[in-house]
Amino acid sequence: MPKKRKSGGRSKGGKGRTVLVQCARCGQRVPRDKAKKVTRYTSLVDPMLARELRKQGAIIPRRSITQYLCIRCAVHYGVVKIRSKDERKKREPLR
Repeated sequence: MPKKRKSGGRSKGGKGRTVLVQCARCGQRVPRDKAKKVTRYTSLVDPMLARELRKQGAIIPRRSITQYLCIRCAVHYGVVKIRSKDERKKREPLR
């Protein structure tokens, strides 16, 4: 059977086995180097109140939320795009 990607869809190199993480959407267990890591920052303060506090010069703390998504969920929710064979060979980041 032909191989679709040189890396097999993983970024482990020659490290051997990697730890499994759970997909935040569907619960599937995926190797950490194959899963897509999504980090979002959320404010702990109401947006209207935060705007007023920022006007007065306050520093508003933010909390980072890190999620791991399996490839199926990452494609479904638009985190990654489906790319053609030529696009997959390009080594530049998508963003």
